[in-house]
Amino acid sequence: MTNMEKYVKVFTDTLDISEEQTKGLQYTAIPAWDSVGHMALIAGLEDAFDIMMDTDDIIDFNSFEKGIEILGNNYDVEF
Repeated sequence: MTNMEKYVKVFTDTLDISEEQTKGLQYTAIPAWDSVGHMALIAGLEDAFDIMMDTDDIIDFNSFEKGIEILGNNYDVEF
């Protein structure tokens, strides 16, 4: 499984959405991605990529695309 497949899987499993719904998805744009869903998403990503995200990155993680940027730039996850 590629890193992008893992990333998408965490979103689809955690937020109970389809892969098509991930593109352009913004924090709070759907009911499942509320504050509780956000922390579940972060926990899932930390497990999937064996990382521990900084608080600032967790706060800045406000969209599907921003997450790719944060993981790539700050945690050496290659997409």
